[in-house]
Amino acid sequence: MLNGILWKLATGAPWRDLPERYGNWKTVYERYRRWAADGAFDRILTHVQVHDDSVGRIDWTVSVDSTIVRAHQHAAGARKKGNRTGRTGHPGRRSGGHGAG
Repeated sequence: MLNGILWKLATGAPWRDLPERYGNWKTVYERYRRWAADGAFDRILTHVQVHDDSVGRIDWTVSVDSTIVRAHQHAAGARKKGNRTGRTGHPGRRSGGHGAG
């Protein structure tokens, strides 16, 4: 059952494509839903993290990158508020459109 759930999560395939060796796909799916709803996976993750942290297997170092990359002024492509002219220079009229709005 657990291997079927892990296969599905690892592959991203639809539940209906679960190989028969893992059992009926609907049964595996229902068990997955029940375990997810009652918090079983969260409890397992917490247990593994606590255990691995206690034996020094987890490195809790966090790195924050504060690099700022500014986009060119034209990169966003939005017109400035109040600038309603298209390429034709006529207020309220856009260029290139033939009735498209």
